[in-house]
Amino acid sequence: MIPLRDSTRSHSSPMVMYAIIAACVGVYLYTTALGSESAQAEFFATYGAIPAKVTADLWPEGARGLVTSMFLHGSWLHLGGNMLYLWVFGDNIEDAMGHGRFLVFYLLTGVGAALAHVLTQPTSPVPLVGASGAIAAVLGAYLVLYPRASILSLVFLGYFARVMELPAVLVLSLWFLIQVVQGLGALAIPDVTTVAWWAHIGGFVAGVVLVFVFARRRRPVFYA
Repeated sequence: MIPLRDSTRSHSSPMVMYAIIAACVGVYLYTTALGSESAQAEFFATYGAIPAKVTADLWPEGARGLVTSMFLHGSWLHLGGNMLYLWVFGDNIEDAMGHGRFLVFYLLTGVGAALAHVLTQPTSPVPLVGASGAIAAVLGAYLVLYPRASILSLVFLGYFARVMELPAVLVLSLWFLIQVVQGLGALAIPDVTTVAWWAHIGGFVAGVVLVFVFARRRRPVFYA
């Protein structure tokens, strides 16, 4: 299923979320402007989170990659999917935390998500790129704060697709379950996927835990 919008109203403009989206789009445009695949691969190797580099030299090279990797994306589909999830869920989490606290939450959980991936593949030379770990933390925080919200979703039923309103607790719990199943499968049969499932899992868990630290007193919520 693909989320399209949610029913939770924000009380402030999500300026940090907008800035993150703009940064990710800008970096992707720069990456594509590099031209050759070898230049792009070198860029990812420099600014992606490489598990072998993190475990061998955490500071400063490895640590830099843990942060910069969450602004890199490998394709328009990769970028568009991540930014859609951030657009749907991120504004409410920024509203609940405030701009500065949300930025720290986003970066901290993104680093935590990357480290979860590193722990499962500590010797891998393949760069990790993408914002999905940090965005998974946003989903975890949303599940804690707004489980009763409605999520307008595009649901695929075989050859057909239907737009449906589903409770957030169902959408996000199912999303997390899929990550766990795929992550366990990746551990059992390594080197068969290019998706960092454990970054998603680690980010989601970090979001569920740290939302209690970063969220301010909850404001009234209206469900439409």
